[in-house]
Amino acid sequence: MRRDPLVPSVLVAVCLGLTACASGPDYQRPDIATPAEFRQQPPPGWKESQAGDRLPRGSWWTLFGDSTLDALAVQALKANNTVQAGDAALRQTRAQLGQFRAARYPVVSGGLSASRSAGSVSGTAADGIGGSVARESYRAGIDASWEIDLWGRIRRSIEAGEAQVQSATADLENLRLSVIAQLASSYFDLRILDAQRQLLTDTVAAYERSLQLTRNRYQAGVVPRVDVVQAEVQWKSTQVQLIDIGRQRALLESAIAVLVGRMPSNFQLDPVTATVAAVADYPGIPQVPVLPVVLPSELLERRPDVAAAERAVAASSARIGVAQAAYYPVFNLTASAGLRESSLPNLLSAPAWFWSPALSLLQSLFDGGARRAIMEQARAAHEAQIASYRQVVLMGFKEVEDSLAGLRILDDEIRLQADTLISARLALQLVNNQYQAGVVNFLNVLTAQTALLNSERALLDLRGRRLAAGVALIKALGGGWEGGG
Repeated sequence: MRRDPLVPSVLVAVCLGLTACASGPDYQRPDIATPAEFRQQPPPGWKESQAGDRLPRGSWWTLFGDSTLDALAVQALKANNTVQAGDAALRQTRAQLGQFRAARYPVVSGGLSASRSAGSVSGTAADGIGGSVARESYRAGIDASWEIDLWGRIRRSIEAGEAQVQSATADLENLRLSVIAQLASSYFDLRILDAQRQLLTDTVAAYERSLQLTRNRYQAGVVPRVDVVQAEVQWKSTQVQLIDIGRQRALLESAIAVLVGRMPSNFQLDPVTATVAAVADYPGIPQVPVLPVVLPSELLERRPDVAAAERAVAASSARIGVAQAAYYPVFNLTASAGLRESSLPNLLSAPAWFWSPALSLLQSLFDGGARRAIMEQARAAHEAQIASYRQVVLMGFKEVEDSLAGLRILDDEIRLQADTLISARLALQLVNNQYQAGVVNFLNVLTAQTALLNSERALLDLRGRRLAAGVALIKALGGGWEGGG
C-alpha cells in the first residue's frame, strides 16, 4: 500500500487546529452589589454567622425537634413527585452533556457490502464479444469521521452542557428545599389547628357548664329567660367553630399526603391532644430554633436558586460561542480502510487492502441571515439570563428581609398578646364573680367569654405565623445548619 505524503501534513494541521482558542466570549459572572448587612435586625437571641457557623446544609427540619416532621420529610424526599421529576430532569441534562462530550471523538463504523451491476460491451455475436456483463463487488471495512474543533464549537457546547448540569443540580436542591419548607409549614399549621381544636373543645365544655348553671338559675327565678338563650347561642356557635376546625385540618392532611407522595385516602396524622396549660405554652406546637443569620455576601453562596440562575447565565454565555462558530468553516477528517474484491472467495482468501484518508472543508456561503439570527438569539438569551439572575438575587434579599421583619414583629405581637390573654382571663374571672353576686347581667359574661376565646385563638394564630416565618427565613437563607457556633 502506498503511503500518501499528504497525511503527515494533515495531522500537523489537526494538531495546530486543536490549539486554537474557542470562539465567543469567556464567561464572567455578573456583578451584584450586595449590602454590608441586612436592614432588618435578627430576632432576639439570633446572631450573624461566624466562620465556625458555615457548616454544610443538612436536615434542617430536625432543628424543630419534632419526630413526626422528621419522618414526613424523609418520605417527601423519597416519594414526592416534584422532587422525582427534578431528579429525572437532572439525569436528562447529564445525558445531554454526554452527547456533547462524545462529539470530541471520532465516529467509527464498520460494515460489509456486496453489489452487482450489469452493463454491455461492444462487439458482434459472431466474435463472441458483444452482450451484457455482470460485475460483482465485495467490500468489508471501517469508516471513521472526526470533526476538527478548530473554532471551539464542541468545546463551547461542552462548557454550556456542564454549566447546565450544575444549574439542574441546584434546581433539584431548590426543589427539595421548597418541598420540605412547604411540608413544614403545612405540618405546623396542622399542629396549630390541633391546639385550636383542643382549645375549642375545652371552651365548649366550659360553655356547656355555664349554660347548665344559667338554666338552674333561671329555674330558680334568679335570672331571666334571655340569659339562657344567650348562653345557648354562645355554646352552639362555638361548636360550629370546632366543627370547622375539622374541615381545615382535613384539607391540610390531604396537602401533606400529596407532599409525601401518598394517597390522601390512605394517609392520617393523629392529632396532638393535651390540656391547654400556661399562657403561650400549648403542648404539641414546636418552637422556632435559634439560628445564625448569614451575612448578605454569603447569601449568594447558600441559596440553590441563585446558584441555578448563575449557572444558567454561564451556559447561555457558552452558547454564544457555539453560535459564533457557525460563521467559520467546518473541518472534517475522514478515513476508510478495509478489504475490497470482485468475488467473495477472494475477499476471504486473498483480499486487496485499501486505505483512504481525506480532509474536507465546508463553508456556508449564503444562508439568508440564519446565522446572524441565531447569534442575535444567543446574545438576547444571555442578556435575559443575566436579568433573571439579578431578579432571583433581589428576591432572595427581599425574602430574607421580609422574614426577619416578620419574626421580629411577631415576637412583639406574641408578647403583647400573651399579656392581653392574662388580662382577658382575669376579666372573665371578675365578671363571673360580679354576675354571681348580681351586680352585672349575663351580657357582660358573654362579652368576657368571647374576649377570652378570641385572645386564646389570636395567640395560637400568632404562634403559627411565627413558625411559618421561621421556616420562610430558613428557606430564604438557603437551608439550615447542622450546628452552630
